[in-house]
Amino acid sequence: MRHRKYTFKVRRNSEHRKAMLANLACSLINSGRIETSLTKAKEARRLTEKMITLAKRGTLHCRRQAISRLRCKDTANYLFEELAPQFNGRPGGYTRMYKMGPRTGDGTEMALIELVTEPMETEETAETPTQNQKTDVETSEQREPENTAE
Repeated sequence: MRHRKYTFKVRRNSEHRKAMLANLACSLINSGRIETSLTKAKEARRLTEKMITLAKRGTLHCRRQAISRLRCKDTANYLFEELAPQFNGRPGGYTRMYKMGPRTGDGTEMALIELVTEPMETEETAETPTQNQKTDVETSEQREPENTAE
């Protein structure tokens, strides 16, 4: 049975498909952002995130796996030495994708995919209120007790 088996075919044979995805992932890693069709962008995102996860581990075996999948030794070295340390605090979600609308020639949905470079928001910075926001504790302390006449 073929239940839940996901394949990305786009009318290409397996060697062409693997080479195309390796080229897309290498271009994304080297330039930081690429514009391609939505289907290719989704598949390039899957491969790129897997390669970044391998680079975060940093072992020799992971490096050889990345070189094998990316087919470019220089890109793999750049990924392991310069990009991986930037993503150390991030547990996933290394890429961001924007839908750009249809292409004018053939109407194919286009997408912009880019690597996320901003640091992740930590719990301390997310929970601290700004000066404009007041917590319930601050507002209750500022209130004066009501005088009840008995």
